[in-house]
Amino acid sequence: MKTATEYLESMKAYNPRIFLGGKQVNLHENSTTVTVLRANARVYELAEDPKYADIMNVFSPYLGDKVSRNLHIASSVADLERRSEMATLTSQMLGTCNYRCVGADVLNALAGITWEMDRELGTEYHSRLLNHLKYLQENDLAVSGGVTDAKGDRTKRPVEQDDPDVYVHIVEKREDGIVVRGAKVSQSGAIGSHETLVIPTMGMRQGEEDFAVAFAVPNGAEGLTYICQYTPFTAERELSPDVKYLGNPLYGQRETCIMVFDNVFIPWEHVFMCGEAKYSGRLVARFAKTHRMNCGGACKVGFADLIIGATQLAAEFSGIQKAPHIVEKMTDMIRINETARACTVAAALKGHEEPAGSGFFQPDDIFGNAAKLTIADGFWDILKWAGDIGGGMAVTMPSELELENPETAHYVRKFMKASAPAEQRLRIAKFIQNWCAGLHGAGTWHGAGSPMAQKMALYNLTNFEEKKSYARSLAGLKEE
Repeated sequence: MKTATEYLESMKAYNPRIFLGGKQVNLHENSTTVTVLRANARVYELAEDPKYADIMNVFSPYLGDKVSRNLHIASSVADLERRSEMATLTSQMLGTCNYRCVGADVLNALAGITWEMDRELGTEYHSRLLNHLKYLQENDLAVSGGVTDAKGDRTKRPVEQDDPDVYVHIVEKREDGIVVRGAKVSQSGAIGSHETLVIPTMGMRQGEEDFAVAFAVPNGAEGLTYICQYTPFTAERELSPDVKYLGNPLYGQRETCIMVFDNVFIPWEHVFMCGEAKYSGRLVARFAKTHRMNCGGACKVGFADLIIGATQLAAEFSGIQKAPHIVEKMTDMIRINETARACTVAAALKGHEEPAGSGFFQPDDIFGNAAKLTIADGFWDILKWAGDIGGGMAVTMPSELELENPETAHYVRKFMKASAPAEQRLRIAKFIQNWCAGLHGAGTWHGAGSPMAQKMALYNLTNFEEKKSYARSLAGLKEE
């Protein structure tokens, strides 16, 4: 397994074509893109720590050795539970994305669907995937996942679009592989990964076979371009004389990009679906149920742990922590977070083998959707209370640089002091600002699917006939 230093050294071999803020940037030199490298390095570092070994690492039946859980296919409910624990832990330690998270969940979704296709269609996708998995595990590679397409006009199917490139699709099949074109959007961490696993964004129909494609592509492959997000936090990082003054100094915001495929060649050994439209919806559904438990639920629980801790510190620094209304609001934050945590644990422990006979396990769909829906709504309330208890300082505080300015330092220390020194109050206010005045509310709402998708899933998954029968029986109604 790689150490954090070895990961950073390995990434020097990659020089992807990255654009940020209207100009091309170097992955290893830009103040924003390096945060992705730092975050990934921290995940490798956690795997080295004996304290977290059982969460971050797992025995691989394919190598007969210890590997990263980010490269593991769940084979039990215990695996599912540890996977959710890894999502929470990495969020607690980073305050931003575990950029290997989506790749891990794509890998688990691909395992079952390729197993089915090989048995039902006589393909070689599963054997290819396992060979590639061994390669990933042997080299302990960082893998991101590409799922969301640009989609164009949402009233039209992929084949009806004026420009088919708004969905990643096959443009050529060759003897040695395929050529793909299109884009994946809101793509987390591809710039700092060794490779990306790509799957369809939705179920495809007959006639949409070219859009039913799944494959692995190395970072910086010919024809790949990464167009990164640009936010006020990007500008702040670019202008900051020292990252220690930022809300999340080392790891920043969740950095995403548009990942453009401009006639990218994929060799057959890295292709895991090629036109099997019938199976694409099942693949996406399995990814969704796994990702809603992990990213949608467990990850945000870790974020909320940070916000709750920072808010409690802010209350203590101001001397208001024992006020009844503060205790009530803090308790509400805890209630929301622990409810979401309970749903993620339930999703794991109620998981089951899927598909039957494969040896691969998927979380319970209802509890996974409940976890995501709970935290999507609840996260806004958690941010609200953080802003409320943190006070106006979260958005009106002066720069911490004023503490180093001889003309203002004594004023700031005098007027910003409360139950704690000004230095501490300003630092925790800036940390809270990173959350309640940042990007995480909308990111939590839409990450792992917007809430309407979970509501539809919960409604469709509910066994109303069973519930009606309970009510009929106790109410004394005859069965119709």
